[in-house]
Amino acid sequence: VADSEDDQGESDNVASLKIAAIDQDLSQEKSLNVLQRTQMEEKNNMVRIEIEDNGPGMDDSTRKRIFEPFFTTKLDGLGTGLGLSVSYFIITENHGGEITVETHLGKGAKFTIKLPINSN
Repeated sequence: VADSEDDQGESDNVASLKIAAIDQDLSQEKSLNVLQRTQMEEKNNMVRIEIEDNGPGMDDSTRKRIFEPFFTTKLDGLGTGLGLSVSYFIITENHGGEITVETHLGKGAKFTIKLPINSN
């Protein structure tokens, strides 16, 4: 992973996304759990980061649009719909990585981020 001044900002963005997911789900009665896993994929020369929760999940139409700019599932005035689209751009364009989401309505979501490891 390349060193840059933006690395801290990107880490803050991931943390903000986790906090937003927790805040949005606190109104529900079940206890929200967020799990983060990080591992090396040596055969692909990538770092894999998984962020998984047991929240409400998404239906298929929401999942298909989740990385679109200005798309939000929050109530009016509570979100701009830019968090995941900006994250997608930074991960894919600035770092040559990828981000995907697996989700089922009522069963949580798992975001997977893969970032190439520089061999410099």
